[in-house]
Amino acid sequence: MDGLSNIGTIKDILSRHGFTFSKNLGQNFLVNPSVCPRIAEMGNAREGFGVIEIGTGIGVLTNELAKRADKVVAVEIDSRLMPVLAETLSEHDNVKIINEDVMKVDLRRLIEEEFQGLEVAVCANLPYYITSPIIMMLLEQRLPVRTVTVMVQKEAAQRLCAPLGSREAGAVTVSVRYFSEPELLFSVSRGSFMPPPNVDSCVVRFTLREKTPAGVRDEAFFFRTVRAAFSQRRKTLCNSAAAGLGLPKSRVTEAIAAAGLPENIRPEQLTMEQFIDFSNQLL
Repeated sequence: MDGLSNIGTIKDILSRHGFTFSKNLGQNFLVNPSVCPRIAEMGNAREGFGVIEIGTGIGVLTNELAKRADKVVAVEIDSRLMPVLAETLSEHDNVKIINEDVMKVDLRRLIEEEFQGLEVAVCANLPYYITSPIIMMLLEQRLPVRTVTVMVQKEAAQRLCAPLGSREAGAVTVSVRYFSEPELLFSVSRGSFMPPPNVDSCVVRFTLREKTPAGVRDEAFFFRTVRAAFSQRRKTLCNSAAAGLGLPKSRVTEAIAAAGLPENIRPEQLTMEQFIDFSNQLL
């Protein structure tokens, strides 16, 4: 359906279906006509690919994905949007809408059933309140997905894509880089949405690694260590890790020394390899 980025058209469609925006669901629909085509093109919506979309809005991005990809399966939690999407996406026979919470969907089974013979990509304009849980769910499940391309709050994007060893790095940075290569693609102003949010956004693409970094002896403990290390950002690695893991400082100090790290190093200064070595030394 044409005109889905026109505010007048959107208001007319939503009014006819009695739709009002939900703050609880973090609904901010894209109305900038240049943004969704760029997300679709940079997010691997193309021949030979199936795309999982998370959150449809009124179908602006869904429409662009369907024009380019072989098949689109969109997961939308808000049942009130189902009749809206039936109208806005009626011209596409390669789109399937699933009215579910994506955090409860068996995505591996979905991929097996819906995308046989296709490469798979994920695209989404994510609600800010659930950005990190959705991204980490997609990465941690090790799904057969080539890329995950998402719109997120600008501050979150900078944290997700920060180089390890930089001040901007945090626990989520380490986790994201463990599973993928993140890349900040472009910025999107708050005026590109209806209603406009209070912050600007960025589109980020995660290219999933075929193999995660080598050498991790206990993956669950590695991620516990990373979370503990960043649990008290103003403290040294020794203090924050000891408190977060419930270990004696002497034990953590020994592990830091065994990993060849300075005694007063801070968690944001560590590389992936150093985090892995430090975690292993604590086992």
